[in-house]
Amino acid sequence: MADPRVTVVVTQINSQKVFVTGDVLHTGAIQLLPDMTVLQALADAGFTQFANLKGIYVLRNENGKEQRIRVNYKRLVKGQAPNVTLKPGDTIVVP
Repeated sequence: MADPRVTVVVTQINSQKVFVTGDVLHTGAIQLLPDMTVLQALADAGFTQFANLKGIYVLRNENGKEQRIRVNYKRLVKGQAPNVTLKPGDTIVVP
């Protein structure tokens, strides 16, 4: 074949991840899906009986600065707090 034509279609991006650590059942990396929220990631990770649901936070690096975004799970599930959209490399900490 002298001049082959190839078409590539990306069906899934597996390189973008977020991380969950602390008092959760499944710690480690989670594949970041489009528009994935903290609530969705926590549903995947699960909680231990010792999890502090009012003290959860997201660690995010933006422009070389670490940002801490507080998440009160109890208010979140009641619709009383914003459901943060995750970005690649975010770490959710459940104390």
